[in-house]
Amino acid sequence: MGELFTLFENLHLLPKIGITLGIIAVSVLLIWLVWILFRQLNKKIESSSGKNLIKPFIIHKFRVLTAKQVAGAIIFLLRWLKYLISLVLLFLTLPVVFSLFPATRDIAWMLINYIVTTLKDIGMGIVMFFPNLITIIIIITITRYTLRGLKYLANQIERGKMTIPRFYPDWAHPTLKIFQVLLWAFTVAIIYPYLPGSDSRAFQGVSVFVGIVFSIGSTNAIGNLVAGFVITYMRPFKIGDRVKIKDLTGFVVEKNLMVVRLKTHKNEYITFPNTMILGSNIVNYNTSSDEDEEGLIIFAEVTFGYATPWQSVHDILINAALATANVQKNPKPFVLQTKLDDFYACYQINCYTKDVSHVPRIYTMLYENIQNGFRDAGIDMTSAHYRVITSDNN
Repeated sequence: MGELFTLFENLHLLPKIGITLGIIAVSVLLIWLVWILFRQLNKKIESSSGKNLIKPFIIHKFRVLTAKQVAGAIIFLLRWLKYLISLVLLFLTLPVVFSLFPATRDIAWMLINYIVTTLKDIGMGIVMFFPNLITIIIIITITRYTLRGLKYLANQIERGKMTIPRFYPDWAHPTLKIFQVLLWAFTVAIIYPYLPGSDSRAFQGVSVFVGIVFSIGSTNAIGNLVAGFVITYMRPFKIGDRVKIKDLTGFVVEKNLMVVRLKTHKNEYITFPNTMILGSNIVNYNTSSDEDEEGLIIFAEVTFGYATPWQSVHDILINAALATANVQKNPKPFVLQTKLDDFYACYQINCYTKDVSHVPRIYTMLYENIQNGFRDAGIDMTSAHYRVITSDNN
């Protein structure tokens, strides 16, 4: 009799076992299809990366990620999404399977209660956070429109359509950056209490840790940033000026809050950190070539023995300067005698130019005209104590 009852129970379990195997098969099939789908997506993304269909991630003309890096990030996210979907399907399969058998039904109800409780907590958290979310959205919206207004004012000042006494147009953009940083920092400080979990010890600990790491790791960056602001308001040069920094001469092609870049006459690009710029002597050749100035003075020195009349040397040097292209006729070039040595006198020809972008070429033509002038006058420049001295790096 007992054997018959056992046989009846086994026969009664056969349909449940069949249903269980069917559910497991369906779950495995779904997971397999998910993996195939994500594999095809990965192949498509990899092929799109080579065809320039995926664009680089750019914020305000600054390339944060290349197209290849964006494709890699998408593939990485898809891989973890695939694992998450597979775990969800597996987690949903277990309660259904356990509920078919009396011995595991309690486990099934426990899993179902866990899922329901988790979803309920998430839903209640979203509902409770909704008023704070509205407040955060309002604060961020006010900040964004305030920044738009400031940006409009900065553009008007930079274009010269709006003037503020003693406020230069080239200050508009850096000042806007300062207000943007301060305003966003103020916004973050305001919305911080409205963030979920902001009062927890874990959240506060992470905030302190991030602050310490930022302060330690960005010391040089902050120094360059502060120096960039100081240089901006000092106005030692502007974009396009020809300057000399640490015995290196070039044109300013970029000036931001971190670095200054020069382009030399040899098309070499030199980058200076702002902290180095702030501690260096800066020579700006363009300030002497503004409209209200006479121009940049370029000069060269020659030496001749006392047998050569100084009047002749003066005339030849002045005529050579006047014959040089891009040299100002007014003010007129002039000669200074800078030294009376034992064997020779030193003569310095000075002339004005406003074409500071072609100074090396002007010097070349000036040298040629000086040589031609003395050769035509029959004066030999190959004396034993003869030498030429010019300004360095000009």
